[in-house]
Parts: sequence; structure tokens; C-alpha cells
Amino acid sequence: MHIQAMYRYGMSLVAASEAFVLDCVHDVFTDLWAKRARLIIPDNIRHYLLKALKNRIMHLLERKERPTHSLDEADYEALWAEPDDLEIMEELEAASSRQQRLQQLIAQLPPRQQEALKLRFVENMDYNQIGEVLAVNQQSAKNLVFRAVEKLRGWIVLPFLIFSIFF
Repeated sequence: MHIQAMYRYGMSLVAASEAFVLDCVHDVFTDLWAKRARLIIPDNIRHYLLKALKNRIMHLLERKERPTHSLDEADYEALWAEPDDLEIMEELEAASSRQQRLQQLIAQLPPRQQEALKLRFVENMDYNQIGEVLAVNQQSAKNLVFRAVEKLRGWIVLPFLIFSIFF
């Protein structure tokens, strides 16, 4: 029942071969079978399977051997080099500029979305808590945060896409 959804999800996660994703799906079911005596039935089986697939894919990708090379003396010295004042100032200015731009974009959101974002990312509240504060249900709280993040993402990404098309 869930193999097609797992396959689609796995293919969306990695630009790997079809065989790699299918092997990962197979591995998930093999692990489930091997551990069947210790497992409990989750509330949402599809969610459980998709999460298990993602974990399996990430585990295999992290485990792949990466080419390594030894550091030469110059590389080693560069690791310990302190940034100069100009580099520090440039970083601080860039961070300040990004923060100001983000604050300007957040100010353009509707007040409820601004409040939902603040509760989620500044106050670190979960969606149940946000729902209680805003007097909405959990799903509405998720929707408010999602829509706000999507708007911000669109406002941030769109200029880069337009720039890259023309240049």
C-alpha cells in the first residue's frame, strides 16, 4: 500500500539512481521484518515508513566514503588563522543587511502570520501552544506558520531567480 509513496518520496530526496531508492525501500521493510517482535504499530504508518526511508537514505549517503586528502602545511596554518578586521566588518555588515531585509519582509506579512512566526521561531512554541495563544486549532496554527514561511521564501527566492534568468 505504501511502496509507491515511499518510492516517490525517496526519489524526491536524492538524485540517486532508481535502484538506490528501491534498495532503501527494501531495506526499510527488511529491517521492519527483522525487528517485528519489538515494534509497536504507529498511529500513522505512512509517516513512520517515510521517516524510516529518509533515515535509511541519509544513513547510506553519510556512510559513503568521501575522498580525503592530507592537509599540507599552508592548509593547516589557514585553519588557525584569525580573520582580519576587514573580514569581520564585512561579515557583520552582511549579517546586519540580511537581518534588516528579513525584518522588512516580515513587516509586510499580515499581523496574525507575524505573530505566529514570532511564537514559533522566537518563542520556540510548538503548534499546540501557538494554537492556544492565537485561539485556533493546531492545524490552523501550522497553516499560519507555513503560509508565512512560504511567502517569505517566495519574496527571497524570486529576485534571485529573475537575476539568474537574465544574467
